[in-house]
Amino acid sequence: MKHRISSLIVIVIISLSGAMGQLPMNTLTLYDVLEIARESSPQAILAKHQFRKAYWENRTFEADLLPSLTFSGTFPEFNRRIVRHQKEDGTYIYVGENSNITTLGLGLNQNVGWTGGKIFTRTNLERTDLLGANKKTSYMSVPIQIGFTQPLFGFNEYKWKKKVEPLKYLEAKQAYLEAMENISVDAIRYFFDLILAQQNVRTAQLNYANTDTLYQIAKGRYNIGTIAENELLQMELSFLNAGSSVNEANIELQLKKFKIKSFLGLNDQYDLELVVPTDFPLVTLDYNAVLNMARSNNPKMIQYRRSLIEADRGVAQAKAERGFSANLNATYGLTQMSEELENVYRDPLDQQGLRIGVSIPILDWGLGKGRVKMAQSSREVVRTNIEQSIVDFEQDIFLKVMQFNLQDDQLMLAAKADTIAQSRYNVTKERFLIGKIDVLDLNIAQTERDNARERYIAAMRDYWQFYYNMRKLALFDFINNKPLETEFDKLVK
Repeated sequence: MKHRISSLIVIVIISLSGAMGQLPMNTLTLYDVLEIARESSPQAILAKHQFRKAYWENRTFEADLLPSLTFSGTFPEFNRRIVRHQKEDGTYIYVGENSNITTLGLGLNQNVGWTGGKIFTRTNLERTDLLGANKKTSYMSVPIQIGFTQPLFGFNEYKWKKKVEPLKYLEAKQAYLEAMENISVDAIRYFFDLILAQQNVRTAQLNYANTDTLYQIAKGRYNIGTIAENELLQMELSFLNAGSSVNEANIELQLKKFKIKSFLGLNDQYDLELVVPTDFPLVTLDYNAVLNMARSNNPKMIQYRRSLIEADRGVAQAKAERGFSANLNATYGLTQMSEELENVYRDPLDQQGLRIGVSIPILDWGLGKGRVKMAQSSREVVRTNIEQSIVDFEQDIFLKVMQFNLQDDQLMLAAKADTIAQSRYNVTKERFLIGKIDVLDLNIAQTERDNARERYIAAMRDYWQFYYNMRKLALFDFINNKPLETEFDKLVK
């Protein structure tokens, strides 16, 4: 029965290996995985679309400050109605009217950001056809009309947009760079998860082969009476556990491959084999330098500045809407009417218009004052939260700089421990072969060797993740000594 179980384990291992061997191998380094993740992973595509949204919002804001040309027309406007008509003696009568009106117009508008008003010029032509017994056609033209509208003592929305919108766009740029670094951090985690799974498979297969050999030796020693039966049973148990570990390691390997393929957006036509990195970004960071970079580049700092401006905008709007307000509208132009189209632009007459509208609250039961107080309180809440967030942000940078500067020592210690644990296992194995120690000591040495290898891989993962977390905080390339950047114009094509 025991031999059948052992044979079954071997068959399962061979089957798994054969199934994986059917796919062509795609060997990737850490830099390959980082590049794929930043270019084609679902998270990278999502980050690109989020930036594109911010880009077009900014383009919309900029276009709103540029002149706009609009064509308008009515084709046709038919009316059948009773209208009031003034007679020559000044009295009015009501008559039935059937008419069709056609209009064509062209208008040029320009928002004035620093005043919040609007300047416009327009031209239009109107044709009116009276139908029925009083059939008649007439034309009216406005060759040109120039005017402007201007709120007085009111809230200037464009003034505040010119402060907020550029910051929003800059924040979106930096947020995209931050998202790329987040993707890199996740890619590193998936990369080393698979590296560890690969190592666990190799370790499990090596342990299986070693325990098989040692089990055969133990059976020979038992047959000649040099070891007790419990030691033989312990070695047989180790052999069976090693076979089970191979199966579990292979399953875990496939799971980690599926996860990294899903993260990178890869298909299943290729098997993956990752290469353990041998070089590391050996840099030492200075807290003050990193803090200054983060203050300049991190999107959170830009968001804090924008939030303060938006809070000030809320107070200004509440104050403007509380008291006296007025609107000024003025136009000047030319107009003419005729029953002949060719005469409608001859000897045009002046037309002017001026209107000032005012709004003065007399009794609002403190509504306006309450809105101002609420806006001021909201601004103080925002300011207080931002001050606390900045303190936490700076403390977080200080802690992460200290942790990163320790990572090279941690990596070196883990590498040395891995080497020592491997050497100890080799020595322990040789001593077991000559009968100097028992199987329990050998199992302990094997476990310590396996744990040391896992800690070394974990130390490599932590080193790379801390490095890219520092890049994310400062948005700075510490190896090439320059801020992180990308070609944003290509992202919107």
